[in-house]
Amino acid sequence: MDSEGVRERESEEEKECEMSSEREEESDGERGEEDMDAEGEEEGDEIEGEEGRGAMRDMEEWNGFLSEGKTDHGHDEDALVEWKPGDPVTPQHVLRLAGYTDDYLCSPEENIYHISFSRFKIRDLEGGSVILDLKRLCPTEIEDVKEQEAARFIQYHFTPAFLSLREIGATLEFTVGSKAVNRFRLIERHYFRDMLLKTFDFEIGFCIPHSRNTCEHIYCLPDLDPQTIEEMISHPFQTRSDSFYFANNKLIMHHKAEYSFCKGV
Repeated sequence: MDSEGVRERESEEEKECEMSSEREEESDGERGEEDMDAEGEEEGDEIEGEEGRGAMRDMEEWNGFLSEGKTDHGHDEDALVEWKPGDPVTPQHVLRLAGYTDDYLCSPEENIYHISFSRFKIRDLEGGSVILDLKRLCPTEIEDVKEQEAARFIQYHFTPAFLSLREIGATLEFTVGSKAVNRFRLIERHYFRDMLLKTFDFEIGFCIPHSRNTCEHIYCLPDLDPQTIEEMISHPFQTRSDSFYFANNKLIMHHKAEYSFCKGV
């Protein structure tokens, strides 16, 4: 074979090698784009999954409960901004109230479970003495109707020594009507004048129909400075509290109380 034939064949082989290299580069480029698309879809799925979980978590927070039955008070401010009179009263709403309420936030008729309190006892956990024991004997439906409004408000008379207690136990006895109560919850807000003293949040849980129930809540009383204590003693019934009872995150009862710590009582 002459030299020209050799050069032509070498030239053709070089062209085929170049074309093969170009095809491999194009194939690699297509695979790279497919990999990027797949990664993008996976990242998108992760983002959508996180957003979905976030939305579900926000909904759970608005409903008032998180995992392990705990409430979160740091993520509900945006939801509360939209609350207006006439909307359902939620646990988050009462936990953000600026002060003692002027009016009741629900009517007696909203107690559709016919919950009736028959006893309330307070004892000093350290000393063991009983400070208060209120009993309501043999309640009837007629008495319940007459006393619905009066039962929502009470005045307590304590001695100044009560303000030096550190822990008290409050025993509550109550009966339930023909409807089961799910996620029964009590939130108490205690104030002296416009100052919030402390918030107590208790989950009572599930109560079966036609049941009599007893539970004791432990109150860790707030540390008060001597000046505030003297003011509370000198101004009876300016220490007040709102008690909000919820079932399935809906307010069903609202009770009010005033406290006197006068000397000589």
